[in-house]
Amino acid sequence: MIRTVESPPPASAPVLAAYSYCEAVTGQQARNFAYGIRLLPTPKRRAMSALYAFSRRVDDIGDGALAADVKVARLEDTRTLLDRVRAGKVEEDDTDPVAVALSHAASAFPIPLGGLDELIDGVLMDVRGETYETWDDLKVYCRCVAGAIGRLSLGVFGTEAGARGTERAAEYADTLGLALQLTNILRDVREDAEGGRTYLPSDDLAKFGCSAGFDGPTPPEGSDFTGLVHFEVRRARALFAEGYRLLPLLDRRSGACVAAMAGIYRRLLDRIERDPEAVLRGRVSLPGREKAYVAVRGLSGLDTRHVSRRSPVRQTARRRA
Repeated sequence: MIRTVESPPPASAPVLAAYSYCEAVTGQQARNFAYGIRLLPTPKRRAMSALYAFSRRVDDIGDGALAADVKVARLEDTRTLLDRVRAGKVEEDDTDPVAVALSHAASAFPIPLGGLDELIDGVLMDVRGETYETWDDLKVYCRCVAGAIGRLSLGVFGTEAGARGTERAAEYADTLGLALQLTNILRDVREDAEGGRTYLPSDDLAKFGCSAGFDGPTPPEGSDFTGLVHFEVRRARALFAEGYRLLPLLDRRSGACVAAMAGIYRRLLDRIERDPEAVLRGRVSLPGREKAYVAVRGLSGLDTRHVSRRSPVRQTARRRA
């Protein structure tokens, strides 16, 4: 069970400067993420920015143009830095603002920093060019690069005192991360193919005649690309439905943050479902006004109330009554 830290320690001027750097990185490079975390109180928003900035650094190493052996060395250097954070050996005047901010965040909230080790492991899988035969294989990767982020975020959010079922909060956060990552994989299928990466399970690709890959703006000849996308969309929707059970376990603003971020990706999934081939023509995205609407909806608590009404615990309680 994870409970929120009510009064994080005050931040010094160097730590505040480090957080400002991380928030700038987040605002510039993660607009969907930034829409969600702006709904959080300041200490949580800063901590989430620190987590994002460290994660971005790891991802950038994996996505860069360096040779594979150099990427591996840099990822291991990043793991060594994480070890310093974990051991409390990063001073406030350290020259690395991400390390300073993450160290402070880890002292303020019960963040399971091992999740960042998992992220590094997942990016190493990318560097090695791993492919995935089955959904179970792909889940291992998704849990490293996204499920772990869900669990890390839960360390910042905490769970609401008195909420029922908090023992499953980490499981729901992990599952929601899988839903977001599968949506990302569908959205970026063409971009990933151009970079020499294939994430969708080879079993699924074969089933729908898509084993030739996606190297152009049209599906492989004779394939059922629409069938493939709809199959993966149904899988993602099932993950969203399970992961959304996290919402009633969070306080109002943390729940709003999660609902906003997940809501943006669910709407992306809707767009992909309506026009599957759009992901081969370019990057599918939402306009700012639609993201703002999702954020307002999350802050209103509509999604949380909807999940609460459908909660098996509540339904069982009603039947017993």
